[in-house]
Amino acid sequence: MKWFAQQKLKFKNTAEDCRRIYKSHTQQIFGLDIGTSAVKLVQLRKDENGYSLVAAETAYIEQTNETSELDRINTAIRKCVTSSKVNSRLAVCGVCGQETAVRNFVFPALLPEEIDGAVRFEAKQVCPFNSDDGVIDYQVISSSEKEVKGYLVVATNNIIKQKNTFVKKSSLDNVLMDFDGLALINCLRNCGDYEKGKTSAILNVGTSYATLVIISDDKLPFVRDLNYAGKEIIKYLAAQNDVAPEILEDYLRGKNPANIQVEINANLESACQKLINNVTETLYYDAVRRKSELVNKIYLCGGLALVNGFADLLKSKLPALTVLWNPFDKIQCDSSLPAFDALHAKGPAFAVAAGLAMRQI
Repeated sequence: MKWFAQQKLKFKNTAEDCRRIYKSHTQQIFGLDIGTSAVKLVQLRKDENGYSLVAAETAYIEQTNETSELDRINTAIRKCVTSSKVNSRLAVCGVCGQETAVRNFVFPALLPEEIDGAVRFEAKQVCPFNSDDGVIDYQVISSSEKEVKGYLVVATNNIIKQKNTFVKKSSLDNVLMDFDGLALINCLRNCGDYEKGKTSAILNVGTSYATLVIISDDKLPFVRDLNYAGKEIIKYLAAQNDVAPEILEDYLRGKNPANIQVEINANLESACQKLINNVTETLYYDAVRRKSELVNKIYLCGGLALVNGFADLLKSKLPALTVLWNPFDKIQCDSSLPAFDALHAKGPAFAVAAGLAMRQI
């Protein structure tokens, strides 16, 4: 959904400008997932056989007070662009968190010109922040003589400006903005993993947020960003091991220069209990909302999903069948590409970036 076009009131680059940029280049767009602790880049090509990988890369964002956040993120983005060797400056980025909202709506029958006003009024009622200080867009899914169904998305000007600044600082063009939750849906559907006739969930566990998405055949997405995620889990595990969170995070990345001894498995369930409870409560809430049963399957992804023991723990504790989801099991990937081995081992961490890369302008 091209909600980036709504920024024309606040920013110079409109969606029309972005389309002109895109058409004036032979460059392909790429997905750029700018997280709290890492940046991930994915570029794909689509043909009659589906999607194939062109390039992919990830770079950790250094956690230090010696440089500004902008400089640290800029360094990580530039590392991704340089190492991946993408021949493009056209990035598609995503947003998530407490400064964003995705909500469904059902209105009585309205004229097309009345929908925008109804959506803006609805946004004021359902957003946890002032929607007047943000960008609003919507997608109508169905319209009849009785009702209009769809979903709206809202993001604050602050978070949009922040992402645009990161991209511009790295000498890239942010040609389209998306929501992480919607990018995950896009990825699941395009990879052919979504099972028609069933309700599925995607749980992407990142550093700052765990994005839970629920989708069914009605095409009305349910998206919630849970703020108990990797950062809080790492903080808990660090305290149990009497080490700094930064040291434990490095340890989980495979870096252990001090050769510290850390016990993860013994404390992992306790560290993840709040996340498990939050996800479970949200799944039951959704089932009541839909007046139906729980989701049939949960697709687990995100950086934390790669931590040893984490996926198995959630498989045993969540109330629905849970599988570790690697989109690159379905995306064609030439074994000669530098990213081949990394994506087959760590592909679940690239799900958002892959979904962003599948967007079209």
